[in-house]
Amino acid sequence: MAGLITGDAFTDLFREFAHTAYRLEVRRAYDTEADDTLPRFLAGEEPDLPWFQPWLDLMVEQTGQGKRVERVRVVDDPPSDYLRFEMWLNPHNQAAGEDIRYLHRHTAAQLGLPGYDYWLFDSRILAKLEFDDDGDRFLGVTLDDTPTEVVTHNYWRDAAWHYAETFDTYQQRISAAAR
Repeated sequence: MAGLITGDAFTDLFREFAHTAYRLEVRRAYDTEADDTLPRFLAGEEPDLPWFQPWLDLMVEQTGQGKRVERVRVVDDPPSDYLRFEMWLNPHNQAAGEDIRYLHRHTAAQLGLPGYDYWLFDSRILAKLEFDDDGDRFLGVTLDDTPTEVVTHNYWRDAAWHYAETFDTYQQRISAAAR
């Protein structure tokens, strides 16, 4: 499996997995140049979500078939502006069937988690997310089904999931700390 997978071919991975899709998110920010959603959020406004609706619809479709979509987000204390924005979006992800957990960056380092984002589909296909060198613009994914790579990433998934907090627990803890 080689080459960069983008566009519909990348989206098809979410239509074609049979049981589980898992993502480790380690970046502090992702490209937001395409629209004004993040700046509106940071200005205290409630952003519109039409840009996000196709993803939510896809997740509803997939989780409605009994498939699991899970993520662990590695976060700083305090979380970056972008991660606060993602936390604001989290209830929409949850309503679509995604289970997103939160893991402190210090714990991720102690666990030896990688410094890059990846998806695992059905515990057998690894999709490493690729970003440009100048910023946070997503370029696509490279696929890998090499047994040693897949097993290593499954181990990281299991370790991250074990130590990560549910969204509600994480949100309560950081809210209490902010008081």
